[in-house]
Amino acid sequence: MVKLPLGQVEMGVLARSLRGVDFFSPLTVGQLDQVLPYVALYGYEAGETVFRQGEAGDAFYIVHAGKVDVLVKAGFLSLRRRIARLGPGGFFGEIALISRSPRTATIRTAEPSRLFALVASDFQFVLKQNPSARAEMERIAARRRFGAKASETA
Repeated sequence: MVKLPLGQVEMGVLARSLRGVDFFSPLTVGQLDQVLPYVALYGYEAGETVFRQGEAGDAFYIVHAGKVDVLVKAGFLSLRRRIARLGPGGFFGEIALISRSPRTATIRTAEPSRLFALVASDFQFVLKQNPSARAEMERIAARRRFGAKASETA
């Protein structure tokens, strides 16, 4: 993983991507614009692990370029199985912005990829300014967390 410069083109893509993520729908355009300066862009080689299932959640990611695999391991002795492949515009780790709960999956790059990353501690300032947005985002995170647990047991 290497930190990459974030230019005007990437900032435009990021702004459009954030507005298309249902998790951020409770935020106004102005609030989303306040988030942009805190987002970084990282480059990954193929086969790199972004994070592992069970690790503490600390960041949210959007795929800018490339593809990542979402891998889940159901039990201690079981193998990880791919449950999804995400490409540009795909996102993961949003639950980490609300709670530091353990990751529900491992994310590994399927090819060289560039990912936008927003660290949870940097995101908290927006939520402190808007309690109603925080409440709605917590509801969305709870639904997504429930959906992830249901797919793990399926």
